[in-house]
Amino acid sequence: MSTVRLPAHVTSAGRGGVGDSPPRPDGPLKVKGEFAFSSDLWLAGMLWGATLRSPHARARINRIDTSAAAAMAGVHAVLTHADVPGEKYYGLDQRDQPVLAVDQVRHHGEPVVIVAADHPEIARRAVAAVEIDWEVLPPITDPVAVVDDPVGNQVQPLGGIVRHQPVRTGDVDAARGRAEVVVTREFEIGIQDQAFLGPESGLVVPADDGGLEFFVATQWIHVDVTQIAPCLGLPEAAIRMTMAGVGGAFGGREDLSMQIHAGMLALRTGRPVKMVYDRQESFFGHVHRHPARMRYTYGATRAGQLVFAEVRIVLDGGAYTSSTVNVVANAASLAVGPYVFPNLRIDAYGVYTNNPPCGAMRGFGAVQACFASESMLDELAGELGTDPVRLRQLNAVSQGSALATGQILHAPTPVAPMLDRIRTLPLPKPLDRSDIRHLPGGVAQTTHGEGVYRGIGYAVGLKNICFSEGFDDYSTARVRLEVIAGEPVALVHTAAAEVGQGLVTIAGQIVRTELGIEQVTIAPADNRVGNAGSTSASRQTYMTGGAVRAACLAVRDEVLEIAAAQGYPATAMAGGKVVSDTGEVLAALADVLGDRVAEQTREYRHRPTTKLDPLTGQGDSHVQLAICVHRAVVDVDVELGLVKVVALDAVQDVGRVMNRQALEGQIHGGAVQGLGLAVMEEIQVSDGIVRNPSFTDYLIPTVLDTPPQLLDILENPDPRAPYGLRGAGEPPTLSATPAVVAAIRDACRAAGGNGRITRVPVRPNDILAAAGGAWHA
Repeated sequence: MSTVRLPAHVTSAGRGGVGDSPPRPDGPLKVKGEFAFSSDLWLAGMLWGATLRSPHARARINRIDTSAAAAMAGVHAVLTHADVPGEKYYGLDQRDQPVLAVDQVRHHGEPVVIVAADHPEIARRAVAAVEIDWEVLPPITDPVAVVDDPVGNQVQPLGGIVRHQPVRTGDVDAARGRAEVVVTREFEIGIQDQAFLGPESGLVVPADDGGLEFFVATQWIHVDVTQIAPCLGLPEAAIRMTMAGVGGAFGGREDLSMQIHAGMLALRTGRPVKMVYDRQESFFGHVHRHPARMRYTYGATRAGQLVFAEVRIVLDGGAYTSSTVNVVANAASLAVGPYVFPNLRIDAYGVYTNNPPCGAMRGFGAVQACFASESMLDELAGELGTDPVRLRQLNAVSQGSALATGQILHAPTPVAPMLDRIRTLPLPKPLDRSDIRHLPGGVAQTTHGEGVYRGIGYAVGLKNICFSEGFDDYSTARVRLEVIAGEPVALVHTAAAEVGQGLVTIAGQIVRTELGIEQVTIAPADNRVGNAGSTSASRQTYMTGGAVRAACLAVRDEVLEIAAAQGYPATAMAGGKVVSDTGEVLAALADVLGDRVAEQTREYRHRPTTKLDPLTGQGDSHVQLAICVHRAVVDVDVELGLVKVVALDAVQDVGRVMNRQALEGQIHGGAVQGLGLAVMEEIQVSDGIVRNPSFTDYLIPTVLDTPPQLLDILENPDPRAPYGLRGAGEPPTLSATPAVVAAIRDACRAAGGNGRITRVPVRPNDILAAAGGAWHA
């Protein structure tokens, strides 16, 4: 059986436990360009796969002619839906997505034909030689129209609406009459792409027993297997999946991409098959952030007390279900953020359209709601003539408060104090109009400062951590302790996907903390160990960290039993020794173990949650909630519509700092992704057709767009979480976007305009209008 060897992550000796900042074991390789990503995999004799994708957003397939492609020299397979060995459909939540289009396509870029050839260029030419007779149909692209008429705008056999989740509290109609100030606004969010730099890729190798070995970049190994196996007509045991190097994810690898296609080609040809998407194909090969259209109405007293909220959120899920069901739940439950509303009427919808499929992306439903709800508080503060920060503090939840869903916040929730702390962070130097390097547009000399104004904005993000609504969320870890070359060494084996977030570092820190040893090796993640769940929902440190800790404690108990049998009444392990409860060294761990191996496997589960009530939206649906507060400082050229983000400072409560350096990187990265959504990132879609599938036209922030970020990191331990930690990767993405937009509004008002901006990303004409000017092409 052919195999591909992937290096384990080795954590060097003496690099620190929980709370320290040891370097990433994969860091030097990545910095030097020597790390093996999935696109670098290679086997002698392998074939190259390629995909023919639909040029239409909606069309019937009348005929497919593959004869010319199949006759080309060097082509070994040309497959359509008729060649799928097993089930023709797969999906995360609903098995509604065709492996290859059957009788119609429902979105631009949907895969129709796959090819395997000796060389990638031959494969591309074969794809171009396939002839398809299309009957183009008018696409359904307006998600609000689907909500208003789901039958008349039905894209899927499942219906027009993926999920409608209401949330009801109190009596909104009665409360409306008591409100002294009522504000209504409509908001819109465009389609954001995860924009990971490593494209979808992998290698599938036929095994001697008829099974397949997969080496792919993914976020959830075991759920991949449960989707792949039925489509390939194989038992799950015949699929052996190993994580290859991942070049970023942010949710975009939670759904399948090339896995089933490469598996089909490997089964058909009996040879290893590699598939690597180019950048354009990558835009079609994964889901994106759900675009949203939202209508919010807030009512308050003149004193600023929130009285009611009426909210409608419409999320465009595109052609297939993916994770829209759960994105809707997050948007509904977090629709009004961390604030107390005695009366609520919230309706969140996820719908099918012929737009690009959307699913998991960092923030997962909460990003959309946070932009609208935080913008509403700024709008309400303007109507009241009050300070927007004080308005937030007046209405903020705290420990013991109830969220919109009735869930009680049992852990510390210091929203109001965090807002005080963000204001104490030093502000950047005043605007310097004399140096164009510091102005919007920079050395391009688009401005010399004559129309530049500075603005400051604040926002609070509240994000759920781990999977919600009663999902059986668990992780498995196996820890093996043995003596190698006279030193105790631990091997940690999980199926958790390391996608850049640093779990390989954290796992080593936990082992050193619990077992008191220095040498730790992290085995490559694969499905030879139990499920670790998805690397999403900011859950892996919580869940897999909890599993690693549980396995370590079981190993420690086993070692202490061995020591006791040898006459050492040890109660702990530290510094490679077994010690008494007073800290007295009793024996070297290597001597106690000898040639024995202590190995334990444990599953870790968090506390139970419940589904949201389908009519009232009430329920204890979330495991944990985390908070980040941002302050943005921006300079805006209100005549040209240019923005320079000068500072993006944050206060975040992380419960317990596990690795400060990694944590700071997560907060910085999440904030920059939120900045991108605020001012530049958007997939442009017209009549269902993607117009900018490249990094030439889809812009993401670079180092030149990234401002200094002061961080104030708080530690209020969550008593229900391992080590008291809170998931930290997603909350800064939530609050960064509305903070930047709030600062842009503030600058526009300083220029004499009304500051009305209700859509992200903010476009130059939005700024000109908000500043009181007019757009000139």
